[in-house]
Amino acid sequence: QAYGNEGQRQKGRAALMAMNDAAISTFVAELARVLRPSGHLLFWTDKYHLCTGAGPWFAEAGLQVVDLVTWSKGRIGMGYRTRRMGEYLLVLQKPPLRAKGVWTAHDIPDVWTEKVRRGGHPHAKPEGLTQRLIEAVTAPGETVLDPAAGGYASLRAAQAANRRFLGCDLEPWPGAAQTP
Repeated sequence: QAYGNEGQRQKGRAALMAMNDAAISTFVAELARVLRPSGHLLFWTDKYHLCTGAGPWFAEAGLQVVDLVTWSKGRIGMGYRTRRMGEYLLVLQKPPLRAKGVWTAHDIPDVWTEKVRRGGHPHAKPEGLTQRLIEAVTAPGETVLDPAAGGYASLRAAQAANRRFLGCDLEPWPGAAQTP
């Protein structure tokens, strides 16, 4: 979080614990271990890591990037050169790689615009997109795992999609206690 974005608007985000490359690689390897064959890992990343290469985080885990979704937040943000309006979701898959019969939704655009409520978790994610992705890769009643749940948007999305949820985070977030 030492990218110079610790201004007034970014205090909450800068206060979150950052994981180093080794920790992220270990984290991803454990997720890959419990994924079913042809299962998906939906991995949020920022523009910096997308451009500089997040590949080493996934290489040893045996996961392959099969798609990319850009989330347009609908408002301009921070940035040294260009002002950020989005974040990126890497869609990774465990072998055997296949889409037919595994990815069931074919109406999810690769650029998704959705505003999130201000004043919530500093790293809030779009619940509508999360719900559509959950519906695309799981069946009703299956379990969604989010070990980096943050503000628990994935919990609410899983509930709305009639999926079971198992999640936690490295640090407790005070707003999470208000989540159903």
